[in-house]
Amino acid sequence: MTPSKGESVKVAVRVRPFNQREKDRSAKLIIRMEGPSTYIQNPETPNEEPKMFAFDYSYWSHDGYEDVDGVLEARTQKYATQRNVFDNLGQGVLDNAFEGYNCSLFAYGQTGSGKSFSMVGYGKNRGIVPITCDELFQAIQRATGNTKYEVTFSMLEIYNEQVRDLLTKDNPRGGLQVRQNPKLGLFYVEKLKKVAVGSYNEIERRMEEGTANRTVASTQMNATSSRAHTVVTITFDQIQKNEAGQETKKSSSINLVDLAGSERADSTGATGDRLKEGANINKSLSALGNVISALADLSMGKKKVLVPYRDSVLTKLLMSALGGNSKTIMIAALSPADINYDETLSTLRYADRAKKIKNKAVVNENPIDKLIRELREENERLKQAASGNLPLQNTQPGMNSEELEEMRRKMQEEIREQLLANQQLMDDNQGWDQKLTESRKEVELLEKEHGSTKINMPHFVNLNEDPMLSGVIHHPVVKGKVTLIGRKDADPKPNIVLTGLSIQKQHASVTYDNDEIVIKPGSTGARTKVNGAPLTGERKLEHHDRVLLGSNHLYIFVNPHKPDLMEGTPEVVDWDFAQKEIAEQSGFATAQAGMSKDQQKAQEQVLELLPMISEINAVSEELNKYRHFELVLISGGYQEEKDKGTKVMVKVKNLLNGNLWMWERGKFMNRRYMIQELYQKYIDGDEGYKNIKQDDDPFYDPTEDVMVGSANVFLQSLSYALDFDDKLVITDYKGQEEGSLYVTVTPCTANGQSLDEDSFIEEPQELLGKPYYFKIQIRTCEINNSRFTKGTYVKYKTYADEAIVKTRVVKETLSPEFNHSRVVAIPSVTQDHLDYFDNGSVTFFVYACQEDTPPNPSVKKLTTKELREMDGQMTAPMLRRQTGLPRMTVSDSQMKSEIHTLQKKFDRLDKKEKRIQEICKQWQDKPRDEQEFEAFMRAISAVAFSSGNKLKSRVRLINHRDSDAFSVYSFELTEDMKFISEPFGETIQEEEENESGSLREADLDVTNQQVQSVTVTDSANRSSTSDRPRSSGKIEAKNGKHSPNGKNSPTANGKVRIKGGVYCSQAVSSNSIIGSTTIQNFLLHDILPSIKHSLSS
Repeated sequence: MTPSKGESVKVAVRVRPFNQREKDRSAKLIIRMEGPSTYIQNPETPNEEPKMFAFDYSYWSHDGYEDVDGVLEARTQKYATQRNVFDNLGQGVLDNAFEGYNCSLFAYGQTGSGKSFSMVGYGKNRGIVPITCDELFQAIQRATGNTKYEVTFSMLEIYNEQVRDLLTKDNPRGGLQVRQNPKLGLFYVEKLKKVAVGSYNEIERRMEEGTANRTVASTQMNATSSRAHTVVTITFDQIQKNEAGQETKKSSSINLVDLAGSERADSTGATGDRLKEGANINKSLSALGNVISALADLSMGKKKVLVPYRDSVLTKLLMSALGGNSKTIMIAALSPADINYDETLSTLRYADRAKKIKNKAVVNENPIDKLIRELREENERLKQAASGNLPLQNTQPGMNSEELEEMRRKMQEEIREQLLANQQLMDDNQGWDQKLTESRKEVELLEKEHGSTKINMPHFVNLNEDPMLSGVIHHPVVKGKVTLIGRKDADPKPNIVLTGLSIQKQHASVTYDNDEIVIKPGSTGARTKVNGAPLTGERKLEHHDRVLLGSNHLYIFVNPHKPDLMEGTPEVVDWDFAQKEIAEQSGFATAQAGMSKDQQKAQEQVLELLPMISEINAVSEELNKYRHFELVLISGGYQEEKDKGTKVMVKVKNLLNGNLWMWERGKFMNRRYMIQELYQKYIDGDEGYKNIKQDDDPFYDPTEDVMVGSANVFLQSLSYALDFDDKLVITDYKGQEEGSLYVTVTPCTANGQSLDEDSFIEEPQELLGKPYYFKIQIRTCEINNSRFTKGTYVKYKTYADEAIVKTRVVKETLSPEFNHSRVVAIPSVTQDHLDYFDNGSVTFFVYACQEDTPPNPSVKKLTTKELREMDGQMTAPMLRRQTGLPRMTVSDSQMKSEIHTLQKKFDRLDKKEKRIQEICKQWQDKPRDEQEFEAFMRAISAVAFSSGNKLKSRVRLINHRDSDAFSVYSFELTEDMKFISEPFGETIQEEEENESGSLREADLDVTNQQVQSVTVTDSANRSSTSDRPRSSGKIEAKNGKHSPNGKNSPTANGKVRIKGGVYCSQAVSSNSIIGSTTIQNFLLHDILPSIKHSLSS
């Protein structure tokens, strides 16, 4: 073996165009490339400098191209074509292979980032793998001399820590075993099929076979293709004679690895799941990241670094490629969209670590005869050692018989491992020509099985979420015959054999007669959907109809004899179209027109989760787990965190006792992978799935409190210091009524004392800058669902609260009395507070406690499937107490609150009107010589401008007929006075109050309808008179002293607002006193004409 100098792993990154999903969401471009450098911009901080990463190659494939007969060709020099990528990366792989080096090429990135496009390609745009294989055989054909070339091909998939051979339909339960060669220390897959190939066409046919087997396996095992690693290994041997006449072999292994999607664990929200570490689904990628980090540390000179190759199947098999005898290349695929920023940044950091790794590759050259002879001799020695009494080495003094026996057992295991490894090497080095003959016979059989039926006759063709796996399986429908669909254990045997979730023995049948093709269910309960709708009887199939059999088998029906499309059927049907159709039939809207980004994201998650939930429900039935899963949409108003968009969640129901859980999307995704592991054990015949501990069971969760529903109180009434008192309807996330909640929200004093009727405020702006208090009271509740007697409580949060407030738990009743009372204090009202009063609400979330109660024995006798069917047939009246409250939505509740406030305002104005009519009547009933018009108008004005309600008891008229001086009104100041903004003047600064004085009387001296002076008297009979003020001056009544323009005003017990002017003075209610007002001269343009009109009439 000839060593090479240590060289770094070569790393390239490539950015793809926007996909349709990103275009629909108006995604922003966050990637920029300049030469080998890549820049990524954080969309949340657009003003910051973008992060920069330097690689060997940065390929720009986002734009600058055109489609020429299906081939993407560059329109600009910047655009990197498939050929450009191969010339830089694939050609180097080929050159190294001809020199005898092992080579490895990895594709890394999140699902949908373009890994498969770079590695395999689509249509005429071939990727690195097919171009490399094609170029390999072209180079062999151009070669001259006596060198013999032998090429073998293998293809495997690693899913959930199991290895599946993709060149065979029959894999052992639990997958193929990964073993280690004790001598070389390398890992290999035992009994992996390696086929000899003599041309590129043979490799292409084998890749098609592997893809088809991968599709069938993923469908049967409900596996997600984006979570599987695919490894194609091409062994390239060059055999020639040396100068001594010996045949020597120069051998190169080319590993082409398409890694699983690299979604970060926390991007799905699974971090909150108690079993988040239980799933193996991300184990391989996590282990690969740890290996790359450790190798990077070693390359940087760190000592005593343990490289954890043994942590996963993937890292075992790639041990040589990553940290040893290989020339390695990594291509990282990038999404260009801002919505994938976190995943793309993670990919760039991963690639940045990988470029620090250094490997020392060697040329693998050995004499064939000598290699085989040495292997045979070693095998003979090992067999003799295994059959005889093994001499124990490295024994320690004092070891007992059990320890010695354990040492002997380990030695025998090592011998067996070495025998298997040697035999594998011998098989690989013998009989290539015979292997090629056998391989070509297999290819001929495959061609016969998949002949021209997919073109010339009606057939079903598969659909898969991975475009690479769509269109690879074809099931023909024969004219004049009935095509049976079902399981392989059915009698008679079906023409189309399917296995997997929810597939019945006799699942469906397709009849082709009289040029019509009809499908019908094969048995009761067989789940089939056509164009998203359940199949309940016979149905004629049309060209491009979508047929879902069971939970996972999704097909397009193709009829080349009648290619006309039904209305609404597109020319090209893909996975997304079929899933949207199923979602629409399930009641979910899928049109994106007019949707916000949050709504579009929620819709994507709905389409993503619906098939998964169907699958997990099928597993629950098959394993009899008594769990039912349902996708639910939780609106922002139903969530405790405000300003949140619609959230997609999964409701889980225990069918035995009715307990409920709400799983976040990420938690469900995590549990789904674990459920797949469990199901894998079941189909492998591993009885361990029955004995799983409860805490390790992915279907199990301990009981938790469940939200019954929510009720909203809108706060417009607080803007006018009005009470809110009502019985609110509690609705769940579907808008269904779940009960009622009796709530009051009352303006109050700091100590919680309710304000009297004089508290009404005509203009909310008067509250600005003043302290404000209101009291929330949760009195009683009525719960409709009879399950919720284990305990009930309410949670809520107001604008002024930092933490969520929770009431006490009330148990053993459906009519809990909470008697919860709490004062909310606002030290100084701002415009934000007024906006909150006007547009905001307090949402009360009602929770119920749950207990893991034992089920009824009769229920336990039923299966999960039977209970699910019963649960679907149960109606709401069977579960709920009857209620007379109307069902209300959030908008209904808001409207009711607005009506409540308007009614209070109307009542207030109605009282004013009646009082004015009463004053008019009193004036009219007086003798004409006692009808003093000025006094009458002051009384009218006092009522018209009053903020209070107790008008008659607060105002008294004082007539002085012989003078122009009038005592306008008097009123009381009480302890609970509140200070608010003045409509016409400046906001006052609150001052200390004097304990003396509670009665005030103000006399205005009026001459020629102008205020000349103001006299104010308090309860201590202290009075003060001010001269006539300027029109812009201020008169303040404070502690019996009164000064113009607000100067030298001492403190007072109360503060009086006085408006002077022509026929005008204003009554002031006890809770709306203010300290300084501007004396203004004005006419009552609105009220005076109407009064005069009523008097004249």
